[in-house]
Amino acid sequence: MRRFLISFLLLMTFILLTACNGGEDNNKESSEKRATEEDEAMSNIEITDAVGNKLAFDESPGSIATFDSGVLDILHVLDANIAGRPTSSGPVDEELEGVTEIGNPHEPNFEKIAEVNPDVLIVSPSFRQYEDNLKDQGIEPVYTDANSVEDILDSINLIGTLLNKEEKAKKITTSITNSVEEMEDSAGEEVNTLLVYGAPGTYLAALPNSLSGDLLEKSGGVNIAADFPEEENYPQYASFSSEKIIEANPEVIMLITHGDPDGVKEAFEEEMSEDATWKNLDAVKNDQVIVLPSHLFGSNPGTKVTEALETMQGNLSEVK
Repeated sequence: MRRFLISFLLLMTFILLTACNGGEDNNKESSEKRATEEDEAMSNIEITDAVGNKLAFDESPGSIATFDSGVLDILHVLDANIAGRPTSSGPVDEELEGVTEIGNPHEPNFEKIAEVNPDVLIVSPSFRQYEDNLKDQGIEPVYTDANSVEDILDSINLIGTLLNKEEKAKKITTSITNSVEEMEDSAGEEVNTLLVYGAPGTYLAALPNSLSGDLLEKSGGVNIAADFPEEENYPQYASFSSEKIIEANPEVIMLITHGDPDGVKEAFEEEMSEDATWKNLDAVKNDQVIVLPSHLFGSNPGTKVTEALETMQGNLSEVK
């Protein structure tokens, strides 16, 4: 009997020890699995860009380049490692002067792009024709748009995710959204407006689906070119219709250009003085032909989009 009790006790002790060890092993395995899953979740970055590409990165790109001044601004504000920036004839933030220029969307410098060899190149959808070229160099293209305030907010959030800086990006977009809503609420009387984009000899009317058109609408202006047929290659713009312009009789004409604003205004006013289409427009008679700042309207303003909206709204308020 005594031997039976001793054997029984030894057996129970073994079972308890085995159970405890098994539980500890299971708990250890569960903890390790959770830690692995958490590490994977932190290291895997997933984004969907402006053309619908779903992209995944093991970690934030070590270096990023762009042709877009607005994207450059967003990258700078989010403290990205910027390897290449758009070639510009205008002033550049002092902290970015040393960054290599890589051309622009219309004249990309592939030699410079290869030289800086960024992990990611952020570009507009029009750059898709060069996608294979980039991927052959091991460069991942990420597409963004800037045809509305909403597009710019989306770009900030996308880049924030790409850089693992979602919270900082969210603070920026929230601030922009609040400012835009306040300015929309304070918009004054509607002002008939013609937005003119171009350079001497080549002018187009900006449509509501362009960034300047979106800003005009949010400022309380009325885009007289809203029903103009869009250009096939530039769907955010339309050719002039003299008949429709005369009929709409804009109260203000706003000129948008990439550079040389004084030269563009002088050339445009010279053309107007020679064309009866323009002479009797209220905007011309009342000297309401305005050149918008090129760094805010000639290209994507990035996080400064609220400054662009404030500028446009201020110009409209002076018409009435």
